Amino acid sequence: MKIEQIYTGCLAHAAYYIESNGEAAIIDPLREVQPYIKRAKLDDAKIKYIFETHFHADFVSGHLDLKKKTGADIVFGPTANPSYEAIIAEDGQVFNVGDYKIKAIHTPGHTMESTTYLLIDENGKEHGIVTGDTLFIGDVGRPDLAQKIASDLTQEKLAGYLFDSLRNKIMPLGDDLIVYPNHGAGSACGKNMSKETTDTLGHQKQVNYALRADMTKEEFITELLDGLSDPPGYFPQNVMLNIQGYESFDDVMQKSQKPLSPKEFETVANESEAIVLDVRHQNDFVKGHIPRSIFIGIDGGFAPWVGALIVDVKQPILLVAPKGREEEVITRLSRVGFDNVIGYLDGSFEAWKKDGLEYDTIEAISAEEFKNKYNDIKDVVFDVRKEGEYTAEHVENAHFTPLDSLNDYLSEFPDNKPFYVHCAGGYRSVIAASILKSRGIHNLVDVAGGFSKIKDSGVPVTNFVCPSTLK
Repeated sequence: MKIEQIYTGCLAHAAYYIESNGEAAIIDPLREVQPYIKRAKLDDAKIKYIFETHFHADFVSGHLDLKKKTGADIVFGPTANPSYEAIIAEDGQVFNVGDYKIKAIHTPGHTMESTTYLLIDENGKEHGIVTGDTLFIGDVGRPDLAQKIASDLTQEKLAGYLFDSLRNKIMPLGDDLIVYPNHGAGSACGKNMSKETTDTLGHQKQVNYALRADMTKEEFITELLDGLSDPPGYFPQNVMLNIQGYESFDDVMQKSQKPLSPKEFETVANESEAIVLDVRHQNDFVKGHIPRSIFIGIDGGFAPWVGALIVDVKQPILLVAPKGREEEVITRLSRVGFDNVIGYLDGSFEAWKKDGLEYDTIEAISAEEFKNKYNDIKDVVFDVRKEGEYTAEHVENAHFTPLDSLNDYLSEFPDNKPFYVHCAGGYRSVIAASILKSRGIHNLVDVAGGFSKIKDSGVPVTNFVCPSTLK
């Protein structure tokens, strides 16, 4: 059976290409669909179906553009109600792709329309299951997203549905089936996903906490909801784009790739409500950047941090990108629904600086310098990592001010003396510094290299957390 996982690391996302006897299917495609079309052409195959496991929250799917370009039918599971033409499969309905069969198995819980697709080869043997966000490797999908769309669907109710789906629909299947999930480690759609992107169902029954045979529904709900952080703010907007439809990716690319000279860029920035988003490396941003610009580097966890910090997918954006990577950045923004890029700085920051325009910098020190100062500054150290990282180990006396909710902590930063900001490796602390500076807080110092370098330098660290420390 020919099935290929097409994995995109920046979103920890897996799409699937299935082909048999000149016919193909794509499951959970990303926004840009040309790679799937090219893949089918290599096999001289026609894309017949586009299967969606559910209405995705963490990215905008490419199903509408793929249907427009190939004529393939879009297939959703039971209870889905999209605003465009699609096949709404019945539970147990079978679709033929060449000599293969794909059986829809309704598995509500992550969302109500969530559906697992059972893959059956030309000999009638069940080969694998494409599980979407129902079952991951080492985890299961979070059950709190649909409540953002329908308030009566509480996370407890959805978790109960997911328990039933796993026990009644997934676990009775054969142990030798290959599990093909929609996401791997790094996705916000679960809390404890493995770095592995496939496994056998039998092994998952042995090692996945959510598939324990002796687990009661109440225990499942408690364990699933324990430690579940708030989903990124852009998730509900992506869900609605996937339900209601969206602008063609080709149109987005055409309108967004607009080079602006430094003077034009400055004028648009001053006359619009656009955010200036700088996606260069953090070291370059620290040395020089446009005043009040926000840093989120393209070579880090780019798209998820854009969605978590900018939130409104309709926000106008002006880009400062490394020369030659503007198209890549616009593509990656569009994957998470940010389609309103109104231009980019032609020649990148070097052109801005060459024209003699005003720019800002961030004061930064090494971990060794931080160590030498520590006894004098230990009351003004701020850790912007995630709660789990902070509770596991942190600099003694460091304040917990996580990046994804930084605005809630603005009053805690001193305004009368320098303070020091760090993360794990240097990426997130520069994001935090850029946000603080955009709000007029300039008396900050970034600790380059982050906690890993700080710890190596010998600065005192602890894992003790007073309950009142964390909000």
